[in-house]
Amino acid sequence: MNLTTRQSEILSFLRECAEECGSIPSIREIMARFGFSSPATVASHLDLLEKKGALRREAGRSRNIVLRDFTPRPKLLEVPLYGMIPAGMPEGQEQESDRCITVDPETIRLPRNAKTFALEVRGDSMIGAGILDRDIVILEHAEPRNRDIVAALIDGDVTLKRYLVEKGNPFLRAENPLYPDLIPAQELLIQGVFRALIRTNS
Repeated sequence: MNLTTRQSEILSFLRECAEECGSIPSIREIMARFGFSSPATVASHLDLLEKKGALRREAGRSRNIVLRDFTPRPKLLEVPLYGMIPAGMPEGQEQESDRCITVDPETIRLPRNAKTFALEVRGDSMIGAGILDRDIVILEHAEPRNRDIVAALIDGDVTLKRYLVEKGNPFLRAENPLYPDLIPAQELLIQGVFRALIRTNS
């Protein structure tokens, strides 16, 4: 590919933005970077780069430049890990973020604007739902729906269970017949709704 110095600089700028920001710069951003006086100048350079096979442009998109042999890295999401949650009998505990885990929100089908946190599971009360001891669950601060798996504060203790509502009364149920249903005596607060699972043991 025989590029001029300016064409090579523009192509490098496009790749740099794609790698660092996950998107191709706009025409105006290219103008600002290289001091071009009009969009037509940018379009002329892009036309030549397209003819030389360095990129292609897709109709109907504002940022329509597609670089040859380049796939932008996915934007990863940092999710705070708030320690451990019992998947057994409820336990009282304070949760503090001691570290973060990095996830690809597209792989786990998680909206980028979701308010999420993670917990490490202890116990076997949710094995019927495929959640095992020492797995990490990712939860979203959201309103629960009937049959959602939730992190809940029930009468002052925390646990991971399935949220059920019968005749207008909410309660928690394990996915293991060895554990009883949990019916709140005073309060049931949902701290997060299960969204994804990270298996830590093979």
